[in-house]
Amino acid sequence: MTLSNDLRAVVLVHDRDPELARRDIGTLADELRTRGFRMDVHSFDHSPDLAPPTLSNATMVVIMGSPDAAYDDTLPWLAPEIAYVQEAIDAQVPILGVCFGGQLLARVLGGSVRKSEQPEYGFVDVETSDPAFIAPGPWMEFHGDTFSAPPQATVIARNRAAQQAFVLGPHLGLQFHPEIDLDTYDAWAAAWDRDGVEHEVDVDEIRRDIADAELAARARCSTLLDAFLARSSAVPR
Repeated sequence: MTLSNDLRAVVLVHDRDPELARRDIGTLADELRTRGFRMDVHSFDHSPDLAPPTLSNATMVVIMGSPDAAYDDTLPWLAPEIAYVQEAIDAQVPILGVCFGGQLLARVLGGSVRKSEQPEYGFVDVETSDPAFIAPGPWMEFHGDTFSAPPQATVIARNRAAQQAFVLGPHLGLQFHPEIDLDTYDAWAAAWDRDGVEHEVDVDEIRRDIADAELAARARCSTLLDAFLARSSAVPR
């Protein structure tokens, strides 16, 4: 799918290291550029004193993952980001939320976020009611929290552990990471090393799985982005 005109995606990232935060956009960065988007990348986390991009002519907002929790109101940058996401919703700018981004989107739209009883790490399949939009996978998971979709939303993918995708108006919230590639995962690992984070899963095995699946994962991300863009443009605004 190739789009034209002046397309602008505001991308919200989360890491106190700006370089690592940009790498977290993963394959979505190339996919957006290929479709003619220019990206305004902003972080309420590492750049709290920088004014966020204007939403007046934004085509879409993408909210990426974070090591922090979407329910942790002690984070000084979370309230300003919530207010910005609410502003985007009020302006009817389509939002794509990825993992933490999906959780934050669910919260702002009236759903909830909590610690998961079944954290997920690695590639999983999902049950989908709309396979042309959300394929059954496998999708990359790396989360200890989970969302409950807003009451007005439609959950279109799930598994035993969690709701995996919901739609509400032009917005799409995801629990998984369609953007995953080796560079993204290595950026996560660099942040874990920096912060002394240890996981009870084999992170090296997951990296090998990503290497094996990288091309197929990129193709699934591309298809999902096209479906999101087609759906969000068809929803009355």
